[in-house]
Amino acid sequence: MTELLDDAAVTAALADLPGWERHGDAIVRTAKLPSFPAAVSVVDRVAEIAEDRDHHPDIDIRWRTLTFRCSTHSAGGITEKDTALAASISEQIDAAGG
Repeated sequence: MTELLDDAAVTAALADLPGWERHGDAIVRTAKLPSFPAAVSVVDRVAEIAEDRDHHPDIDIRWRTLTFRCSTHSAGGITEKDTALAASISEQIDAAGG
């Protein structure tokens, strides 16, 4: 089982993840993309990354605004899997102009 990060580790990880915030037992980022197709393209790329890692974020799509929520449900909170996935999500958002 993956180990939960303690509060200090979560805070340290968030310092390296601009735009991400802690919301309870998850880390969350909301981003506006230039268009709806750009937003959907980001979701498609994140879906591929998530499948490869067998670790999936919750995703909310509202026109061109995306909200990603990362939490390791089986562990009951935030783990290194979440911070690593968040970094990859940020790369996709940044590449798409979000």
